[in-house]
Amino acid sequence: MVITRRILYWVCAWEEERYTDGVKWRFLEHKGPVFAPPYEPIPGNVRFYYDGKQMKLSPEAEEVATFFAKMLDHEYTTKDIFRKNFFKDWRKEMTPEEKAKITDLSKCNFTEMSVYFKAQSEARKQMSKDEKLKIKEENERVLQEYGFCVMDNHKERIANFRIEPPGLFRGRGDHPKMGMLKRRIRPEDVIVNCSKDSKHPKPPPGTKWKEVRHDNKVTWLVSWNENIQGSIKYIMLNPSSRIKGEKDWQKYETARRLKKCVDRIRNQYREDWKSKEMRIRQRAVALYFIDKLALRAGNEKEEGETADTVGCCSLRVEHINLYPEKDGQEFVVEFDFLGKDSIRYYNKVPVEKRVYKNVQLFMENKQPEDDLFDRLNTSILNKHLQELMDGLTAKVFRTYNASITLQQQLKELTNPDENVPAKILSYNRANRAVAILCNHQRAPPKTFEKSMQTLQTKIDAKKDQLSDARRELKSAKADAKVRRDEKSKRIEEQLMKLEVQATDREENKQIALGTSKLNYLDPRISVAWCKKWEIPVEKIYNKTQREKFAWAIDMADDDYEF
Repeated sequence: MVITRRILYWVCAWEEERYTDGVKWRFLEHKGPVFAPPYEPIPGNVRFYYDGKQMKLSPEAEEVATFFAKMLDHEYTTKDIFRKNFFKDWRKEMTPEEKAKITDLSKCNFTEMSVYFKAQSEARKQMSKDEKLKIKEENERVLQEYGFCVMDNHKERIANFRIEPPGLFRGRGDHPKMGMLKRRIRPEDVIVNCSKDSKHPKPPPGTKWKEVRHDNKVTWLVSWNENIQGSIKYIMLNPSSRIKGEKDWQKYETARRLKKCVDRIRNQYREDWKSKEMRIRQRAVALYFIDKLALRAGNEKEEGETADTVGCCSLRVEHINLYPEKDGQEFVVEFDFLGKDSIRYYNKVPVEKRVYKNVQLFMENKQPEDDLFDRLNTSILNKHLQELMDGLTAKVFRTYNASITLQQQLKELTNPDENVPAKILSYNRANRAVAILCNHQRAPPKTFEKSMQTLQTKIDAKKDQLSDARRELKSAKADAKVRRDEKSKRIEEQLMKLEVQATDREENKQIALGTSKLNYLDPRISVAWCKKWEIPVEKIYNKTQREKFAWAIDMADDDYEF
């Protein structure tokens, strides 16, 4: 890697304040988290009905009922698992009398509550400028008080200083816990982390923290356990912070190191497909899948603790189908399983003959619920990856393949003669190739059809405008033709921009581009592409993303190669 002056500036800035023995900071001071506001009961004229009769709910039961009412028009509330989980958790918040009476969710009528919250939402949209300004000023005041910390000699922005309010868990995909109640987090649930010599955050009056900790080997400021998955949640520094920027840079530099030895690693796992030891064959085939398909390694979980999600090492026989020939391709492996966040991974891929034969061998004499790789787990795989390259993990493979795919796709898809909107469409198509590789899916937005109709109306209007302009051009006198021609060209450009926008929106309705862009794609590839083709970087990264990748925007020249 060529060390330019700008790279040297960032590396020196990071090195200057790096401590030894895992220490992340010497001094840390902050104000703690902002808690969700207390529940405000709904007005008396907004009623809840059970089995056709009005029923007054206790405050605890009413609050949880409002969570369901706010989602009444959403697809989630039609799903059996969502309704079952919600009703089970709702009953836990009811009084004994309410429990005895409310026994069937289908007899509950939340309509008036739903109408009330829709009206509130509409009223917020109709606020006057002064009202909106007042809210904006209050948010800014809270941000200035709670949104920054002092770490050593730096004032750093905090990412998520507000603790999420209670509500109903949605999950992604077909998550088995959707509909469960996300409980209100209170000061007694919270651990705050700061230095001993700092001014410690004060809990709200009449409360106390679970613990005040002084651990300078971690970078989180606040932590608590959430009740759905039992996982620990953190308040961390903003992605634009010094520590986060260095961590990002190191992540992509590790992936770049893989580029130098990936051919050797691939040759080795191909040789290992022929090994006499079954454990080595299984390890080699798993590594091939991680490399070729960007699969996650997969981690063991406590039974019943979370959804039945798997990764490469935890694949079972039931997740795989083999086809000697399918759709004109030989040696096809069909994958069908729930991946991270319960997102379904479904893929049919032709593989090399020896991989196919090995998978066939791994499946012999096994039941559907048996492990495909019964001689392999994530610990064994990770140890092997470390032996292949220092710092190598399945995620590094994923980052490498995502970044190299983006770079290759941008070279193939970018047409030098196209205008800026068309080039941005090419960029999004390259990004989409990565999102598909990484299985970053999403449900089409609720407003998708409406927004597409609105866009189509604009396109139709612009076409009419262009037709009028062309007619005017034909009938114009010689001295006016230049002006009319310029007008036609301007409208043509506007029309093309709208049509490109429509194509882009349609192609990406079920693909989440943001996840790979923020977590797996070396931002220097995108910045270099912008600089090479004179595309404003604002067209690719929003303000928050530009702050996160400030180091990349400064470092990358137009000839940067991953």
